[in-house]
Amino acid sequence: MAQREALRELQARLAERMQAARTEERRTSWLAVEAGGGGFLLPLDQAGEIFSAAGLRALPHTRPWFCGVANLRGGLHGVVDLGAFLGLRPEVPADIAGRDAARLVALNPVLGALCALRVDRLAGLRHADQMTADPAAPGLPAFARRQWRDEQGRPWQELDLAELAIHEQFLSIAAPLAA
Repeated sequence: MAQREALRELQARLAERMQAARTEERRTSWLAVEAGGGGFLLPLDQAGEIFSAAGLRALPHTRPWFCGVANLRGGLHGVVDLGAFLGLRPEVPADIAGRDAARLVALNPVLGALCALRVDRLAGLRHADQMTADPAAPGLPAFARRQWRDEQGRPWQELDLAELAIHEQFLSIAAPLAA
């Protein structure tokens, strides 16, 4: 009899938790990174694993923002310097591996893009309830979502990695042919 009562209590608790999970507002969370002096928010459901920037192999005849390729867990990934791609610096730093805090943030495999973003520094996790939304800036590309400000007033640009992965410029890594 005691086992039946314990089972009923367990089922009741599980039902309560499931109901709470259905009605609970999903909390928006991001991986905060710095690149080229700017702050960026990468949605946690679109970001993949984080790797050191060691082991990058440069490729000839590519755009200045394309770092090269890296073997990440047995898969060959193209690596884009986020700061250079966004025009925050003219090109990838000479030491593309970055001896200090440079990291590679792979895109989530569900996005279907074997690529990673080289960022200067990881800045931790951020949640929407810690941030204040700024008005949308006009003329931003589709992969640039809203801009946010943290409690210290620092601006953070939210990026949609799924949109970035299909952006025409992002996919065009070959350098233009010289005339």
